[in-house]
Amino acid sequence: MNPYERKRRWKFVLLAFAVIIAGASLWYTDYLVRKISDAERTRAELWALSTRNIIAMPDVNDEYITFIYSMRDSLTVPAIVADSADNIITWRGLDSTKTDLKEDTQRTYDPRYFQAVLRQMKRQHPQPIVLELDTRKWYVYYKDSVLLTQLRAFPYIQLSVIAIFLLVAYGVFSSSRKSEQDQVWVGLAKETAHQLGTPISSLMAWVELLKSRFNAPEDPLILEMENDVKRLETVADRFSKIGSKPVLHNHVVYEVVEEYINYFQVRVSDKIEFVLAGDTQVEALINVPLFDWVIENILKNAVNAITGPGIIKVDIRENLVKEQVFIDICDTGSGIPRLKFDTIFQPGYTTRKRGWGLGLSLTKRIVENYHKGHIFVKDSEIGKGTTFRIVLKSNMTYEATTS
Repeated sequence: MNPYERKRRWKFVLLAFAVIIAGASLWYTDYLVRKISDAERTRAELWALSTRNIIAMPDVNDEYITFIYSMRDSLTVPAIVADSADNIITWRGLDSTKTDLKEDTQRTYDPRYFQAVLRQMKRQHPQPIVLELDTRKWYVYYKDSVLLTQLRAFPYIQLSVIAIFLLVAYGVFSSSRKSEQDQVWVGLAKETAHQLGTPISSLMAWVELLKSRFNAPEDPLILEMENDVKRLETVADRFSKIGSKPVLHNHVVYEVVEEYINYFQVRVSDKIEFVLAGDTQVEALINVPLFDWVIENILKNAVNAITGPGIIKVDIRENLVKEQVFIDICDTGSGIPRLKFDTIFQPGYTTRKRGWGLGLSLTKRIVENYHKGHIFVKDSEIGKGTTFRIVLKSNMTYEATTS
């Protein structure tokens, strides 16, 4: 299993664990809410029962009435007693500024406030508590206490705060770890470039010695050896540029791509045909050593995807409207599943047993971070081939024509 697959599995495991924890927290909170809700209904029923006893038994002794009043007043659940027409008879635990108004020594209340509270109580508890008084029926409605309302919302607030904290912590630690890893890789790359410098210089000197000793400056074999040494020099130059901002220069895109294809095609199977087509004049700002790396990685992946004879076509076009350069690299290889179109650019993803899975990741970084372009899988079909598209900003300028 490659590192990317292991990382994805661990993400699923941690996500499942987080879902279990969140589910358990919500279930337990819901259990507590149900228990408190049952207790509040019991208090509401006791309040309703005490109210009925006060009304139904007015002639009992003062001590009993005092006890009934004390028990009723100790029940703090907000409640309203209304008749079948929703006329307010009495209430408990509501906003005193809306219910204890005085006018001509008569107790009045805000009817809109009561109707709003009554609707809320009916929504929360559709089944009222019924009080039967002789031929009358009163209905007791009540609403959840502030504690119960807060307890319902508490787990969602708690989980949200924890999630935000974990996301911030993950972002900080991930950024710190990535920065440390980048420093290590930058140092390793620059040291590699430094170490390659001496043998490359020696190889260049040996090639020149071969030319002079055998008097063969145009010998094809020596020229190809010279091309390989230059390629090594380019690779060393790439490594030396890692970690620093590359300098971009204006180049004809067709010529840059053509130069690398001429070098590359003689080093792969002659069963693979290379075709270069499109606009031969369009220009863009390019760092040639790094952009060669982009073309190299995509062409190597195309070659590895082809079993037997095949065609690799590079088509360069300019979009005049968007002022962009499109570079389409098409192969007749095995193809890529649609679900993997984004995954293949992840570091560590590879389908080869001996691959590191870094080629396309580096390619994406070079195109998007250094050249401010874009690269993606334009199209792919299993068994028929794949098309990658590179989008660069065109550096061509056009003057408006006047008639």
